[in-house]
Amino acid sequence: MQLYEEQKIQIYNTLSGKKETFKPIEEGFVGMYVCGPTVYSNVHLGNVRTFMSFDMVFRYLDHLGYKVRYVRNITDAGHLENDADTGKDKITEQARKEEIVPMEVVQRYTVDFHNVLNTFNFRPPSVEPTATGHIIEQIELIKTIIDNGFAYVVNGSVYFDVHKFDETNNYGILSKRKLEDLIHNTRTLDGQSDKKNPQDFALWKRAEPQHIMRWPSPWSDGFPGWHLECTAMSSKYLGDNFDIHGGGMDLKFPHHECEIAQSEAAKGKAPVNYWMHANMLQLNGQRMSKSTGNVVNPHELLSGENKFFSKAFTPSVIRFFNAQSSYRSILDLTDDGLLASEKGFYRLMDAINLLSSIKASDTSTFNVSEWRQKCYDAMNDDFNSPILIAHLFEAAKHINQINDNKASLTSEDLELLKKTMNAFTFDVLGLVNVTKSDTGTDKLAGAIELLIEIRQQARANKDFVLSDKIRDDLAEKGIQLNDGKDGTTFTTN
Repeated sequence: MQLYEEQKIQIYNTLSGKKETFKPIEEGFVGMYVCGPTVYSNVHLGNVRTFMSFDMVFRYLDHLGYKVRYVRNITDAGHLENDADTGKDKITEQARKEEIVPMEVVQRYTVDFHNVLNTFNFRPPSVEPTATGHIIEQIELIKTIIDNGFAYVVNGSVYFDVHKFDETNNYGILSKRKLEDLIHNTRTLDGQSDKKNPQDFALWKRAEPQHIMRWPSPWSDGFPGWHLECTAMSSKYLGDNFDIHGGGMDLKFPHHECEIAQSEAAKGKAPVNYWMHANMLQLNGQRMSKSTGNVVNPHELLSGENKFFSKAFTPSVIRFFNAQSSYRSILDLTDDGLLASEKGFYRLMDAINLLSSIKASDTSTFNVSEWRQKCYDAMNDDFNSPILIAHLFEAAKHINQINDNKASLTSEDLELLKKTMNAFTFDVLGLVNVTKSDTGTDKLAGAIELLIEIRQQARANKDFVLSDKIRDDLAEKGIQLNDGKDGTTFTTN
């Protein structure tokens, strides 16, 4: 019997505006798509928060025994400035700034994206398709939408006819906006006058002579619209109707709204059963912004080389900080918040590490089975990681009492506690077991975790000489690295 048969999840569905009992289309299988990054710059910390939240969702579904096909795309073409279908191409613009070709930009920042996620102990998605690798699928999808009467061609560009679609469907069903009330971009931009209505959005754009990234199509040499890419890739790998679509709150409109419209226009059915949106990340109570200087990137947060924080923080502490807030809540990144999370994280690790030395007794003073179900109840309630963490600290309190001979557990309960603590802390939350050094500071732990991160990147780059050297040199110093399916831990002799 799989765990998912006894544990029923409630998911807050943006489409309905309420929590719904999760019922996958195919029993035992979950199809999940999350909008990935546009690779024209280093990955933003706010994006990391979104992907971290859905990594936790992925991990929990896997823990329950679902076979999960997790698709997270790479947008490497077609994404124009201000998330619109007009203006400058973000990747091409960056290529001109750096005086390199666009695909060098794509490669550079895709590698950065993967390195950052590896550092934070993300599990890779099942499929990571790229927009440029699915041009044919996008062209075929456009043909279908045109044939169904929901798109039109003007001067080599193809636009989705929002007004025609809204006559028989509901454009705005996800964002709860009415077509007549929408506020639109009215700037005079290239191609804007080609539209029948300003609400229409591009499925295919004719490339101007100076536009570098272009592909042949029945309508012109050009490039696909940003919204279309996700529709083409999600339907290819998950089908015309799949279980979960996730992304940041900022993508709800227009990106996800347009995805729904395209899918319904092409396939005649709703593409997704459960829409999930992660909320934004703030820095010291204000929105992160490059223009105001209120911004910090992952590398700066990990290294401590920034003006906002008093020290460097390890990836697991940052991950723990993220899990202490619901994915649907605005998360405010502050020095005090991270310092408090750091203390809590090490307190939890200390308790877990104590379990290995605790001896069983004839009686139990802690109902482990009841506590275990509380942990599942928390995650079943729309992946409520803050409540889960509260339950983990409840167990940590009992572990310390047992260690002080003030409480006890039978051997059966002790094994169940160990298994459950490890499952939720490492498998589900994705934390890595690092502890403070015996001197009472975290400098040693921080240094070793940094070496573990460098070693992970070396292994990802197939630099096994460096990877083995880090492991062997640490072993000579009495520090043993232990590789497991959920990351690398260390012990000192």
